[in-house]
Amino acid sequence: MDHYFSPAPGPDSRSPGSVRIVRFTAGARDFQLASGGGVFSAGRLDPGTAVLLRKAELPGPDETRPLLDLGCGYGPIACVLASTAVRAPVWAVEVNGWARELAARNAAALGVGDRVRVVAPDRVPDRVGFGQIWSNPPVRIGKPALHALLGRWLPALLPDGVAWLVIARHLGGDSLHRWLAGQGWVAVRHASQQGYRVLRVSRGDQPARAGRPD
Repeated sequence: MDHYFSPAPGPDSRSPGSVRIVRFTAGARDFQLASGGGVFSAGRLDPGTAVLLRKAELPGPDETRPLLDLGCGYGPIACVLASTAVRAPVWAVEVNGWARELAARNAAALGVGDRVRVVAPDRVPDRVGFGQIWSNPPVRIGKPALHALLGRWLPALLPDGVAWLVIARHLGGDSLHRWLAGQGWVAVRHASQQGYRVLRVSRGDQPARAGRPD
C-alpha cells in the first residue's frame, strides 16, 4: 500500500487521470496548483496547511535568507513562500518523488521555478542555513521518526531564524510542544484554530549549526 511519505508511489498515482487542481488563497494571492494521487492531501489544501498559511507570519519582500518547506508535498507552502519573499531562495524538501515532480511543475507555472529548489532530503548541502523553516510535518510516520526528522532539520536554522510548525491537537500538538521545549528550543503556541496548533520555534539553548546562506 502506497503512502504519501513513500519515496516512490505506484504507477497508478502518476497516471494523467490522477492529476487534479487545488485552488486556495494565501498571502492575498490566488493559487491553482496541480496535485495527484499518492501525494499528501491530493484533492484539497490540507486544513492544517491552510491554518499555518493563515496564522503564521509569512515572510515579506525584504527576506533574502534561504527558506525551507520541510515535507513540501506538491508545493503549496513553497509556492506561497516564493510568492511573498520574492528575493529569497526556497528549498522544498520531500521524500516522495512524484510529489517533487508536481512541486517543481507548480513552481515553474507560477514563475518562481528559478528560486524554488525541489529536492530529496539528502540533496540539501550541509552548509545551507535557513532563515525560516515551515512544515506541516508527517505525524503519521510515528513519534520517534517525527522527533528524528525535526532533530535533523531544526538545527539548520540560522541563529536568528524561526520555524513555523502546524500539528493537530489530537495528533499530538501539545505533546510536540512539550518535547520541543524539553530539547532546548523556544517553542511558543502562536495560534490555535480548528483544532490545530501553530508553533513558533526559535533557538534557546540550542547552538547554531555551522552554516551559511546559499
